[in-house]
Amino acid sequence: MQTVRDRMWLWAHEAGSHDTEWAIGRTSRITPVEAAYYMDVPNMIMVRYHDKPEMPFDQYAVPFRRLKQVFWSVVGGAGRSSDEERRHVLELAARNPNIIGVFMDDFFRRPQDGGDLGVLSVEELQSLRNHFEVAGRKLGLGVTLYTYQLDMPLERHLALCDWVSLWTWIEPDLMDLEANMTRCEEIAPESRKLLGLYMYDYGQRQTMPVESMQMQCETALRWLHEGRIEGMIFLATCICDMELETVEWTREWIAKVGDEMLG
Repeated sequence: MQTVRDRMWLWAHEAGSHDTEWAIGRTSRITPVEAAYYMDVPNMIMVRYHDKPEMPFDQYAVPFRRLKQVFWSVVGGAGRSSDEERRHVLELAARNPNIIGVFMDDFFRRPQDGGDLGVLSVEELQSLRNHFEVAGRKLGLGVTLYTYQLDMPLERHLALCDWVSLWTWIEPDLMDLEANMTRCEEIAPESRKLLGLYMYDYGQRQTMPVESMQMQCETALRWLHEGRIEGMIFLATCICDMELETVEWTREWIAKVGDEMLG
């Protein structure tokens, strides 16, 4: 049987990625794997941010072998991606058995002038999936979905995603979490669901209140026990050494509930 901790993930960026642009007012040096050790979370979604880390990723990925399960981004922060990067990540996954899939961050966008809804079209996604057989196993495809995107016609793209992570961009919208998850289930009925949990209110560039963090964590735990979601994601590694009150509360909460049995 699995524990709650087995279904916990950390959203990872290069050390220092959030030092300057989100009004946090603190600096960070913690690496993704150091943050996993500090928070006691065994799984990670590594997302390239502002083109960091630089390719090739092989040496950077060595410490990740200590983790249980890893996703690696093929579409990074701000929707950045390239054919070269996608090929390299698939090769990286073939060499690292604990990389179970690839992830697409900031993937969806509101099209202008006839543009596509996604960084990649449905046809390009299908082509990417055709290369998911690596080293005798099949990778999964994960994607970021923001609650403010739930009114968009995303069904065809989402049908090609094995995992959908739902994120509430601004703290006041957490009051609609139940309704938003229901809508997510409607437009992506076959995908495995992950609930994204911001430990800082990036949308409003301010501290996430502890009571709001507690609410979303307790909701995630309840849904996990009910089988409604497959896991929860804490964002992000690069704020885990800033001694933010909400991060420290989350660390204590993980220690408290992590050993609960599922099923």
